[in-house]
Amino acid sequence: MNAVQTSPAAAHTMPLSHLRRTSRPPRPAQRIVLTGFMGSGKSTIGPLLAAQLGWHFIDLDHEIERRTSLSVPELFAQRGEAAFRKEETAALAALLGSANTVIALGGGAPEILTNRLLLEQTPATVVVHLAAPFATLAARCTQQAADPAATSRPLFADPIAAQARFASRQPLYRRLAHHSIETANLSPAQAATAIAAAVAARLARA
Repeated sequence: MNAVQTSPAAAHTMPLSHLRRTSRPPRPAQRIVLTGFMGSGKSTIGPLLAAQLGWHFIDLDHEIERRTSLSVPELFAQRGEAAFRKEETAALAALLGSANTVIALGGGAPEILTNRLLLEQTPATVVVHLAAPFATLAARCTQQAADPAATSRPLFADPIAAQARFASRQPLYRRLAHHSIETANLSPAQAATAIAAAVAARLARA
């Protein structure tokens, strides 16, 4: 099976007032946004992709932490999820103004309508879904949890809830993505190369 599948970003019916779709051909990519569930490799593959392209890499959660001077768990604990999502949208909007950048989203970012609209309607932005079966992602997160320096993933403490969240997010990931890369049988370096090739092929067809 081919590891790379492409699909157009879906249309929507609730545009932001300051964003407009156009019928122009895609512009050369100025930023690539990686999306996917926990364990999909966004924070691992992103820096490798950025290095291949000679671009910058930014993790959205790390940008939120920089802007708020709070870790993501601290932000949730002190201000709640609504405040976190507000900061997430503000940080994403700012990052989408940058060029030559690979951006890794948090797994839940596409659940927020405003975030989806920003990604769909910001020109020269290519969204890539890093896909893998739930069992593969759970195994990766379990392995990562053994590392004391690894980021905590409390959702995987309840496998049933994690799988339900995974299932509910898949339509959002697929709808938003210009490309879907199956990563289960790819190394991070191979996945980065596949993404770069898919984006180059898309622009060549434009």
